[in-house]
Amino acid sequence: MHIPWLTISGRGSHIKATPKELFIERGNKIQKYPLNEIGHLIIIGMHTLQTSTVVQLLRSGSAISFFDSDYTPLGHIYPNNYTAEEEMRSVQKKTPTHKYAITLAKASMKARLLYLEKSAEQQNWDLFYEGELDILHKALDEIEYLIKMDEVRRLYKLSSDMYYEILARSIPPCLGFKRRSERPHRDPVNAMFSFGYAILNGVCRIAVIGAHLDPDRGFLHEGAGSLVYDLIEPLKPRMVDQLIFGLVSSGISPEDYEIGSARCHLSEKITNQIATLLRRTIVQGELDAYILGLKSSMINNQDFTVIF
Repeated sequence: MHIPWLTISGRGSHIKATPKELFIERGNKIQKYPLNEIGHLIIIGMHTLQTSTVVQLLRSGSAISFFDSDYTPLGHIYPNNYTAEEEMRSVQKKTPTHKYAITLAKASMKARLLYLEKSAEQQNWDLFYEGELDILHKALDEIEYLIKMDEVRRLYKLSSDMYYEILARSIPPCLGFKRRSERPHRDPVNAMFSFGYAILNGVCRIAVIGAHLDPDRGFLHEGAGSLVYDLIEPLKPRMVDQLIFGLVSSGISPEDYEIGSARCHLSEKITNQIATLLRRTIVQGELDAYILGLKSSMINNQDFTVIF
């Protein structure tokens, strides 16, 4: 059975490999995976990785992504066939930033708005304060008429911040989640979101690199990994958010997380549970088609459609 991506999270694992198998050792527990069936290894947190393991993974065609304990991307290693093409980089440079930024921002805002309305209807909750729904709809209507990118980003951030603050009202107050916070996270819900987004980021980045696109040349975001951040925004509600809120709504145990002096640490049990569920919602083939659609749009100067 092919494993599109395998996640190692937490801390303290020893990662080794032979030419045929990958071994993950933590305490007295050892897990084995056929090396040629792993498409992408995602390593989150502090672990021990042998250099020979990196060589074996690359030889088998696997990519490796590294994230720190706060789920921030640190770096990526790819086989030789994952290099960006100069021709495609040239196309990206000529692509109109504003047009694609608006398309991605609108799709993201629509996806979040639909999820909010669906959640309120399904759970029979009055999540919205007076006027909030009107503000979100108005922001969606207005964003395509903004000319300056700083105005687009400002309105987009306002809508995004409201989304999390509204959803927070359906979460037990004892979990301490009020809105999306800066890293390091001090509550389990933010930590769970960031864990899910890290996996989505890593899987999407593989599709971006595989399509020979430059992951650092985005539209809505700027800087390292900006294109990847752009592309995962419309996908978050369906692929990650509803899963996280489903887990939280059904109840998470105090054993599922530990709040230390600097950050909240998720247990291996809860991260394994999230990773298993994400394999149902994050489908590599769907992401590949999504990225190839973007590539075709840029090459042929056609409209880019985001299915969220």
